[in-house]
Amino acid sequence: MALASTQFAQKIIGNIEKVVVGKRGAVSLLAIATLCDGHALIEDVPGVAKTILVNSLAISLGCKFTRIQCTPDLLPTDVTGVTIFNQKSSEFEFHPGPVFSQFILADELNRATPRTQSALLEAMAEKQVTVDGVTRPLNRPFMVVATQNPIEHEGTFPLPEAQLDRFLMRISVGYPSLEHERTILEQQRRQHPIRSLQKISSADELLAVQEQIKSVHLHASVQDYLLRIVHATRTHPDLALGASPRGSLNLYRAAQAFATLDGRDYVIPDDIKILAPAVLAHRLIVKPESRLKRRTPRNLIEEILQATPAPVNRPDWRQ
Repeated sequence: MALASTQFAQKIIGNIEKVVVGKRGAVSLLAIATLCDGHALIEDVPGVAKTILVNSLAISLGCKFTRIQCTPDLLPTDVTGVTIFNQKSSEFEFHPGPVFSQFILADELNRATPRTQSALLEAMAEKQVTVDGVTRPLNRPFMVVATQNPIEHEGTFPLPEAQLDRFLMRISVGYPSLEHERTILEQQRRQHPIRSLQKISSADELLAVQEQIKSVHLHASVQDYLLRIVHATRTHPDLALGASPRGSLNLYRAAQAFATLDGRDYVIPDDIKILAPAVLAHRLIVKPESRLKRRTPRNLIEEILQATPAPVNRPDWRQ
């Protein structure tokens, strides 16, 4: 069962890399978030293939992909949908918004107003949308991948803590290397490679793998290590806000998916170390006086990891 899940994940990553060149780290993290049935926030400058990355994932799985371009004049009903009175039938009809899809790309989410940003909260947390008092379930699988410009760019609204906490992880794509960018130019000389990308799996297979991953084992000592890291964020003198229990659960799930990707049916401490910055850093708020000292959430997570002793290798981690 674990082998089948590993092959599924590696197959998806390999297919995406036919389009997104030289970004194995970002592709793997997005795959992990997908396997966990979570949401991802991609923070980076424009033009580094954020949209292509998500679209390639949806195509690989044969799922419906919808892109929402966030702007200051975008309304909540532009996301969730609206009820309109039909004069012919003399009845109110619901017209679903773009959130009624499977893979949602909320492009430049921090350019939307806080009111519109909050329209995604229920969808991300409960996999449902309530409009005019009527609650409607969303499609499965359902994943929101939001992109965010660096906050120092003009015309942006900072995402509130409640919104950030809904994202399983924050990913950075980054600029390609010289050689990889040369490959991109060659690939796109005639047409974009995404036009020839094929479906290689299905939504049903993804849903089955998401359930299988939940059986990946975490030994009590590894689980204690995870909890000590999260609790350290709540007592660190440079942090005004630490990671929530949702952060603990997301790190737990992400470690299970990471182990599966590595061909294991059990989690090791290194899985926690590798994933902690991506899963926890965006949930932390640094105190103003510490920000003046150029302290960042990612730096503080690295400090906490160094100060938290990992459990020694145990032969019974599988049990």
